[in-house]
Amino acid sequence: MGMMDKLKHMLKGHESQTDRAIDKGGDMVDERTQSKYQSQVDMAQEKLRHQFGTGPQHPQDRDNPPQA
Repeated sequence: MGMMDKLKHMLKGHESQTDRAIDKGGDMVDERTQSKYQSQVDMAQEKLRHQFGTGPQHPQDRDNPPQA
């Protein structure tokens, strides 16, 4: 079992916490770099969400949540 498989197994059932951690990490990087690499950070966040199966299925859904 590879490292990514172990991480996925550990994070299973904690998708909302994982998603918040990805956001928080990206926000921290943006803050420390004064948003100089914001597009690269956003891309990395989406790749992490895809890898761990968290967040919306389509990146555009992140900015436009479903209306109740």
